[in-house]
Amino acid sequence: MVHLKASGVIGKADVRLAEPTLEFRLLGPVEAVADGREIRLDGAKQRSVLAALLLSDGLLLPDERLSALLWGWDPPATWTAQLHTYASRLRGRLGPQVDLIRRAPGYRLDIGSARVDLHEFRRDAELGRRALEAGEHRRAADLLSAALGHWRGTPLTGVTAQLAEKALPELEESRLAALENRIEADLALGGHRAAVPELRGLVAEHPTRERLRGQLMAALYRCDRQSDALEVYEQGRRLLAEELGVDPGATLRELHSQVLSGTLPGPAAAHPPTAVLSAPPAPAPPGGHPASERPTGAWTGVVPVLLPPAVADFVGRQRHLAALQAALGGAAQDRPACPGEPTGPILLTGGAGCGKSALAVQAAHLARSGFPDGVLYADLRGPDGLPRDLAEVLRAFLCALGADGRRLPDGPDELVRLYRSRLAGRKVLVLLDNAEDERAVRPLLTSDECGRTVVTSRSALATIEGAQRFWVGPLEFPEAYQLLAVAGRERVSTDPGATARIVELCDRLPLALRICASRLAAHPHWTAARLADRLTSAENRLDELRLGELDVRASLAADLRRVHPAARTALRAFARAGADSVSLADAARLLGCSDCEAEEVLELLTEARLLTADPEPAELLYRMGSLVRLVAQEQPAAALVA
Repeated sequence: MVHLKASGVIGKADVRLAEPTLEFRLLGPVEAVADGREIRLDGAKQRSVLAALLLSDGLLLPDERLSALLWGWDPPATWTAQLHTYASRLRGRLGPQVDLIRRAPGYRLDIGSARVDLHEFRRDAELGRRALEAGEHRRAADLLSAALGHWRGTPLTGVTAQLAEKALPELEESRLAALENRIEADLALGGHRAAVPELRGLVAEHPTRERLRGQLMAALYRCDRQSDALEVYEQGRRLLAEELGVDPGATLRELHSQVLSGTLPGPAAAHPPTAVLSAPPAPAPPGGHPASERPTGAWTGVVPVLLPPAVADFVGRQRHLAALQAALGGAAQDRPACPGEPTGPILLTGGAGCGKSALAVQAAHLARSGFPDGVLYADLRGPDGLPRDLAEVLRAFLCALGADGRRLPDGPDELVRLYRSRLAGRKVLVLLDNAEDERAVRPLLTSDECGRTVVTSRSALATIEGAQRFWVGPLEFPEAYQLLAVAGRERVSTDPGATARIVELCDRLPLALRICASRLAAHPHWTAARLADRLTSAENRLDELRLGELDVRASLAADLRRVHPAARTALRAFARAGADSVSLADAARLLGCSDCEAEEVLELLTEARLLTADPEPAELLYRMGSLVRLVAQEQPAAALVA
């Protein structure tokens, strides 16, 4: 503790410098943070000691138990000395705010006033559960959303396999219970339409959890999809019979009976519509919609949350997430914007496969509680890869905002005016994914400080005014390594050299790493070295980086098709020259053109995120990733000028 002595006429007083705010994070990578700055921890063993002591909630953790969590049943001969070393170093790193106590035969950690994300999750989840039982559905939904917002990815990332194996099941069960309670509250509030996509993914991931299956059945039934609800039940019944040899439980059977008979009750807390669905909507006043004047429709009484599910094992991008949360959190507060404070759209730009969409969805889920009037989402790229029709997106948004879909105008200009009127005065977050250009974005932007728009695009969208821009590039090496570890920590940690080769052969691109992690998970007999060897061959690497709908070649080739034919031809020439980077002079020589023409082509490729500009050397260099080079090399000349 630092003391400063101050004296004056009245007398003497001790003035203490404020102690740093200390926070421990377990629901993601294991971290200790003081005043927003991460405290360095040395390796998996030290992180495991810290995590195990935090999980013991202040109780004494015996040496033998701690040893088993670090080394399993075969500890080294010097394990007691090593434990003492880990504890001593940890004590020095954490400082005087916490007390790591040695009391034979073990250790105990007193964290004082420090925060632990797991404790905050448990507190909010329990308060949310009680509110749900008391019928306070809105409060329950807010508390449970806040609880789930503490999760930053796979919990206990960075600890030993022994500790993860012991602690992860209980943590995951707690998360799923809170998630089920939050969905229950959302359904009670009438959020069945928004819940269907999320529940589809959860039931696929946890097919034997009957509560999730029942919630999906209820949501589908309330969307007038009785046959789909019955099919969900039948799939579950067959699965339970074939896998476990049991029948569905009494609750699910009763729900099935109510769906069959058409007697399943409606949302417990949703307000009944004030007019029949066929009634025309009242004209929207320009200043907003008083609750008594809002038109009714199929979404009446429902707060729209159209987000796709967040990635359950999202890793990395912590700096991006912190910046996005700060931007979105400030927009969600009940206060006017300060002069100079950005209130424009938030743009995430980056090349194909860099994880822009996953990052944006993750940030939107974390910020969801700050936008009580809803979260809208649209993928602006259709299944065929072409831009979606603007009128189609506007109609979907207007229906979600309570408009009667049968009474909407036909013209896009009128749809835009109605959309902006519906948004006026509401705190709504709008996420526009995969925007092609500014024309696809401008009509959908929120028009005042109450709402906020997040846009992902491979284009820079340079003419969007007042935007906050975030460049999303390849992952840092530790984050890339962590993403690959989704396939199993032991499999990647047993051969760190091979794992590092995979990371670099994938250009640290999240899409490529996700494919590799999935391939390792699907082939438990493969080692990291075997996969690295398969990727080493440039001739076969793009074939290896394809799994189901995930395809690095297709994703990068789509980017290549979007640029001007001259730029495509130039990229192929650069790729076939074999250089990792080109200067302006190199490009002019390879293309046989002037420096001015070469610079224009290089900038086109940079804007398309197929090259990256590196200003650090004395001469500006344009760098090309190895995967982009492979895609460009295999393009036939005819395709480049098509």
